[in-house]
Amino acid sequence: MSSRFFAAGESSSESSSEEEELYSEEEKEQKSEEDSQDEEDDSDEEGESSDEDDGGKTGISKFLKDQASSEGESSDDDTPKLVKSAKNKRLEELDGVIKLIDNAVKINDWSSISTEFDKLNRQVVKIAAADKAPKQYIKTVSDLEDFMNETIAKQKVSTKKMNATNAKGLNAMKQKIKRNNREYATEIEKYKEDKFDYMMSDEEEDMVPAEKPSSKRDIYVLETPGEDDQGFSTVGRGGRTLQYTPESIFAHLRTITESRGKKNTDRAEQIRIMERLFAVAVTPYQRIRVLLTLISTRFDLTTGSSVTFMSQEQWKSADQELGTLFEVLEDNRNMVVVENAEAWDDDEKPPQPAPGEKLKVPGSLVSIVERLDDELTRSLQHIDPHTAEYIERLSDEQALYNKVVRAMLYVEELKKDAKLEVPQENANRIIMRRVEHIYFKPSQVVNILEENAWNSVPSQFDSKITPRGKAQDIATLVQILCTYLFENSADIIRGRAYLCQVYFCALHDQYYRARDMLLMSHLQETIGNFDISTQILFNRTLVQVGLCAFRAGLVYESQNTLLEICGSGRQKELLAQGVMIQRYSQVTPEQERLERQRQLPFHMHINLELLECVFLTCSMLLEIPLLAQTGSSPDIKKRVISKNYRRLLEFHERQIFTGPPENTRDHIMQASRALAAGEWKKAVELINSIKIWELMAQSEKIKAMLSEQIQEEGLRTYLFTYAPFYDTLAVSTLATMFEISERKVAAVVSKMISHEELAAALDQVNSAIIFRKGVELSRLQSLALTLSDKASGLIEANERTLEQRTQGTANAFERQGGRGGRGGGRGGARGGMRSDRGGPRTRGGQQFGGGALGGAIKA
Repeated sequence: MSSRFFAAGESSSESSSEEEELYSEEEKEQKSEEDSQDEEDDSDEEGESSDEDDGGKTGISKFLKDQASSEGESSDDDTPKLVKSAKNKRLEELDGVIKLIDNAVKINDWSSISTEFDKLNRQVVKIAAADKAPKQYIKTVSDLEDFMNETIAKQKVSTKKMNATNAKGLNAMKQKIKRNNREYATEIEKYKEDKFDYMMSDEEEDMVPAEKPSSKRDIYVLETPGEDDQGFSTVGRGGRTLQYTPESIFAHLRTITESRGKKNTDRAEQIRIMERLFAVAVTPYQRIRVLLTLISTRFDLTTGSSVTFMSQEQWKSADQELGTLFEVLEDNRNMVVVENAEAWDDDEKPPQPAPGEKLKVPGSLVSIVERLDDELTRSLQHIDPHTAEYIERLSDEQALYNKVVRAMLYVEELKKDAKLEVPQENANRIIMRRVEHIYFKPSQVVNILEENAWNSVPSQFDSKITPRGKAQDIATLVQILCTYLFENSADIIRGRAYLCQVYFCALHDQYYRARDMLLMSHLQETIGNFDISTQILFNRTLVQVGLCAFRAGLVYESQNTLLEICGSGRQKELLAQGVMIQRYSQVTPEQERLERQRQLPFHMHINLELLECVFLTCSMLLEIPLLAQTGSSPDIKKRVISKNYRRLLEFHERQIFTGPPENTRDHIMQASRALAAGEWKKAVELINSIKIWELMAQSEKIKAMLSEQIQEEGLRTYLFTYAPFYDTLAVSTLATMFEISERKVAAVVSKMISHEELAAALDQVNSAIIFRKGVELSRLQSLALTLSDKASGLIEANERTLEQRTQGTANAFERQGGRGGRGGGRGGARGGMRSDRGGPRTRGGQQFGGGALGGAIKA
């Protein structure tokens, strides 16, 4: 037993001594480790302290574990450790915030975007304090601004509104982005000019010390300056340089063509690629193919984006490339661009035409010219017409007209070859475009357009339809073009050509020709079947004919022509010169968008104030004598020529105080009152003081014509008003009163007598007017006739209503004998008794006498 206890004591002593030795050694190791750990990060210290506190075991196992861990740590010290700098840590945090913003953009969460944007700016302040703003930050704020503009544009046309939180976030971001992006405007512009190169320039700097550059994206590397002027080449996957050579042109074009219409397609990059391809193109066929694809891709820039029209830079580039294409085609007559050509599929070798045949390239120059025209019109619709930018943009019309003329010559050249089977529609379309550019302009402007257009065309080319050599005026040119369209087109194009010619004739004061053409066309009967743009052209033509009649002194014809447009109160809409959104209208956003697309550019507008002035002046000259006639002769049925004019005149007469005239309407209304009172000189003064007449050609001639018209209508108004008070009236007196010749007075009076407007006779021997008495009714007689007319009209209306309600049984109230009345013999007997008291009565029952009004008439 004792031995066992002694053995246990010895073992315990041995173990204790061993533990002491191990403990002392462990302390030394721990001290050395603590010295090394002081140089490590705080995170490593926490990890080691957790290892020391782990387990809670006693005995040698604890020390053995620590020894093993210390051996592992000593072995780990041999391997290199990854140490991140403070800048890299901040960049990682920045990337995390950018990722959150991108996720919020995908779900259109503007509240989260606003919150994360503030965090992003706080992170950038720390990074940009020592260095410039990171490229990824510039990319994020630029893309955010574009996304915000797209969202705002969508909200304007969308019927569905944002919720309050999202809208609040969007409004906050408007101010934040606008204020924030001012500081980085230069970097943002660099990024927008070339997004890919801008972002890769940063990566390129980081990749230089690295052994293995990333091959996930194409990068640009600088080459030694040689034959290549740009000095850059594109490096693709595997480090291979992407070379643009004449042999690879068709392969690149196929790739670009197949990517058209797909999402996430960088069209700007495609345009840069094609510009490089055009620079290395050798053969005319290659240049034609590249130019056709390049122009089409420029048009795609506005497709599917928030931009509504091409920028002026892109439009001019497309225009120059189209001119280059015409030059290539004109120099190589063996190649033609036609719509019915088959596409060439072999990218290795170009097609070889058969001997004696022309090489057909698929494409449509007419469609390209039409698209250029549409883009120019769309840009003019969105530019403020009262700025210098509009004038600058309008100057591009000359370049466009040059391309229209060259396209017309090219189509004529193609039509000479019957083998090409060029459809007639192409010629009709391009000639119609040419007509639409000149029909609304004065001859002087069209002369300049034509002269510059022919100067831009090479001298060896000429037109069979409109020859270059023949000196012709613009009226002949318009007639030739329109006649060609009459003979070779149908339906809409023919109708539009007809209207354009009528408009041109009316614009150049050929009223009778314009009127006859418009009446013979019968377009007013079928215009409802045409498209809306043609209906707008018809309204413009109608208005121009009315203005032409006014300039010719034909007041009645002018008023009748303008009545339909001006009487509706919707001149802006009918002439496509503005959109009138009414308060309770049921117009959808899509309809409003289409309506705005149909608006005409400002330089094509007809002055609406001038139009209203002409219409109201004509109405005054017709309505004032008519009012005087109906006032003096009540037996004449009242006739209204212009309801709008009557309404304005009544409103003006109801005013208690009328000050001096301020606008066109005030001048005409006060002139109307003066004319009705016989003060024709005051009326002439008021009408001639309207400043809008200065906008018309030969304004002095217009004012003289208006003075003569007011004198004549003043004479007619005086005769209508004071004829009942005269027995005879000398012609010389009227001539002196209205300052016109006696011959003119006699002509006016004779016309009134022949039209039975005046009950008088003209004594040519004594130069006097003899009025017939006894023809006019007294006031009481006129009122009695009016009452009888109204009563008879009311009876007729009652009879018609009775006929409709009884469904043809109009004699239901005329019951014979005792069968009438309130049923059976009793009703008949009562009817008989009544007839005995009231006199002889042949019919029994209740009789219909027309009510109180019928009794009054019988009495």
